[in-house]
Amino acid sequence: MNRIAARIAAINESATLKVDAKAKALKAAGRDVISYAAGEPDFATPPNIVEAARRALADPKNYRYTPAAGLPELREAIAAKTLRDSGLAVEPSQVLVTNGGKQSVYQAFQTILDPGDEVLVPTPYWTTYPEAIGLTGARQVDVFAGADQGYLVTVEQLEAARTDRTKALLMVSPSNPTGAVYPAERIREIGEWAERQGLWVVSDEIYQNLTYDGERAVSIVEAVPALADRTILVNGVAKTYAMTGWRVGWMVGPADVIKAAGNLQSHLTSNVNNVAQLGAAEALNGPQDAVAEMLAAFDRRRRTIVDELSRIDGFSVPAPKGAFYVYADVSGLLGREWGGVTPTSSLELADLMLEQAEVAAVPGEAFGPSGYLRFSYALGDDALLEGVQRLQRLFGA
Repeated sequence: MNRIAARIAAINESATLKVDAKAKALKAAGRDVISYAAGEPDFATPPNIVEAARRALADPKNYRYTPAAGLPELREAIAAKTLRDSGLAVEPSQVLVTNGGKQSVYQAFQTILDPGDEVLVPTPYWTTYPEAIGLTGARQVDVFAGADQGYLVTVEQLEAARTDRTKALLMVSPSNPTGAVYPAERIREIGEWAERQGLWVVSDEIYQNLTYDGERAVSIVEAVPALADRTILVNGVAKTYAMTGWRVGWMVGPADVIKAAGNLQSHLTSNVNNVAQLGAAEALNGPQDAVAEMLAAFDRRRRTIVDELSRIDGFSVPAPKGAFYVYADVSGLLGREWGGVTPTSSLELADLMLEQAEVAAVPGEAFGPSGYLRFSYALGDDALLEGVQRLQRLFGA
């Protein structure tokens, strides 16, 4: 008999966390590693949010169980944010507060998918989606768009991949890992197509407030309101408010879906930490000045890393319009000798960079096809520039 259940044994470790852990281990061993691996803001959580948590710690009512679906005040705040940023009016009862955005992704797929169903996934994709989909017994169908398309899939591509088993479409804008933002017209076209086909849509909006150059991440339910009854929005405070460790996310959707997902959560985790929930409520309801300051810093770093990576012959770097990642096509570096090594994949190239330049980035194999590297620019300005300059020296820029 197998010691580990087959469905669990098939789960891969998060590639982004694995690379980040390796970089941290090398740092601990005395290596001067600069890591672009983790999708985590380097800023402190804004003080007003921390103060709200301090107040919550002083109130004994927060030491007890609370409703598994979330504190009423946070569900109300999320409903208001959903109307404000996604253009969708929902009742607080249509909100389920989760332990981070990952749990909302997992529960969304668990709630609507059965074994044998297919999910269309624009590729490159975040590393957790395949594992969350696979645990349902459903099958992920990749729909690839490369740098030449700005990493944006088309309706024609989606239609070509659709079968009679297709039940859902995953949409992510802004994207992790590419930073691509779908234009409003493309979102509308895709939404209208999904509505005609009767598909479910899971829309990951965790980066919706991190956009640049006047771009706005238009929600698919705002573009096509008729989709609201078959769309689940997943989101959280981690990225926008530098609250990755607080573990507060949510899913918003039709009442029956949220009720079913809430039943699952009642057995899985019960309520999210009350102190963190009240901090999240302050994040959504309170002043947004700190968010604007962080966004300005991300924008400055975005311009720097795109400009500097583009100086390296063999790097193709589309300028991201959102999130805090650049996704570089590095196929031009493969098959060439660098420091006595000839990498043939982006995985081998990433290892070369870590060993010879002490720079960590996540290889494209973590997000789909080889030939790409993801760089997070959510790190300090000096380290960001120094890391790219090391790569310029390594690759002869």
